[in-house]
Parts: sequence; structure tokens; C-alpha cells
Amino acid sequence: MNAKPRHVSAQKSRLRHLLAFLCACLCLASPLRAEAVTVFAAASLKDALEEIGEAFTAREAVPVTFSFAGSSVLARQIGLGAPADLFISASGLWMDALEQDGAIDPESRINLVGNSLVLITADPDLPEVAFSADLDLAGLLDGGKLAMGLVQAVPAGIYGKEALDYYGLWEDVADKVAQSDNVRASLALVATGEAPMGIVYATDARAEPRVRVIAAIPPESHAPILYPAALTTRSTSSAASAFLRSLTEPAAQAVLKRHGFVVIAR
Repeated sequence: MNAKPRHVSAQKSRLRHLLAFLCACLCLASPLRAEAVTVFAAASLKDALEEIGEAFTAREAVPVTFSFAGSSVLARQIGLGAPADLFISASGLWMDALEQDGAIDPESRINLVGNSLVLITADPDLPEVAFSADLDLAGLLDGGKLAMGLVQAVPAGIYGKEALDYYGLWEDVADKVAQSDNVRASLALVATGEAPMGIVYATDARAEPRVRVIAAIPPESHAPILYPAALTTRSTSSAASAFLRSLTEPAAQAVLKRHGFVVIAR
């Protein structure tokens, strides 16, 4: 029997070691990839969550990816199987719908923060007003549009219409409302002057220097504005629960408060 050349055996040995090394690297890399966290969150949370996410990544070496949009859009995407680990909605209604469909983990659900509504403008000449039944909102619009989220789907739009109905103002402005698919889009319409006024969250008004608040909308005029957060049942990230937990810790709560959100006592 002819013996194999020594250099061939050595080469095979090196190949075996290389394959073993690559397999080990893949085994180590897989958990790291699984550690990434994908968060679907209401557009109004964008500035605060990006700041919190950067701090979490720096501390835990876990990347956090955000998808910001209207809560209704995000809820539909999650319901259709979008790969979200965590959902933070601006309305309990959309979270309830996903919970009923088994798309979120109800045991993980918390109310993260609260918010309030304001009437804004970019016009320096418009006066501050009281948001009440006596407000001539249609007159203030002077033929222009009132920017709002979709009043049948976007939480800010739903809350805003509730407030307008509460004071009997909706019928006067219904045909003057420019509806957007998220609250940041409504904010942009006012900031760029395309709409003379808009109804947005107080936190959005704080985030945009081109607009100013001309009226606070009384909270009794609409349902409480709460932001529920929960893990999805499709989540494969072992770090998602850690990120959710971090949102309730003092450092993250301080960021949310600084951006104007109402911190909920635990």
C-alpha cells in the first residue's frame, strides 16, 4: 500500500483546523446576531427613543434598530408578521388588537409614559387662545387647513377629534382637516407653513423649533394618552426584554421626561 505524502496529510489537517475554527466563529456569531433588538414605535417617540437606544447600545453592546410610524401602521405590520421584537404604541387600542390576536406577550405589557395634546402654529401673529367651546377655530384657520393625524386610525388624530367633538368644534372644521398618517407628518405640515395650525402632542411641539403652542387642549376632553409597550410573540432576541426593562429605569425615564413625556409612577 502506498503511503500518502506527508505534506498532503499536513494540508488536510490544516483544513480540518480551519473548518473547525470557522464553525466555532459561526456558533459564536449567531447569538450576537440574535441579540439585536428591533423596536416598532410611535413616531412621537422618535427623538427620545433614539437617545435611549444609543445609550443602551453603548452600555450593553447590543444594537437597537427602530421603525417609527403611526401606531396603526405599525400594528398592522406586526399583525402581518413583521420582525419586531418590541412594540410601543401611542394608543392602547392598537396594542389591545394585537394582544387579542396573540401577537404580543401580555405578561410583558406596561404603560410606559403619558402625553398631552396642543394646538400649534408657525405663524408669529396668531394669538394664544383658550381651547374651549367658545373658540372660533374655523375663523382662525382663515381658509387654511388644520393638520391632524388620521382621525380614524392615528392615535393623535383620534384623541384630537375626541377633543373637537367634546367642545362641539368638529362640525365647523371637519372639511378643513388635513389628515396625515402619523403625528410627525402633521407637525411638518405646520412647521413648513402648509397648514396654519395643527393638533399634535406636546412632545412634538417641543421637538420642532419652527412651531409654537397657542393652546393646551384640556385632558378631560379626550381619553387618557398612554403609551403601552410590550414584547411581540415573534421576538427571537434575548436582549429585547432587557431593553424594555431599561425603559423603566431612572436614566431612560429622565430622557423621556426631558422630551416632555409624562412619567408614570411604578
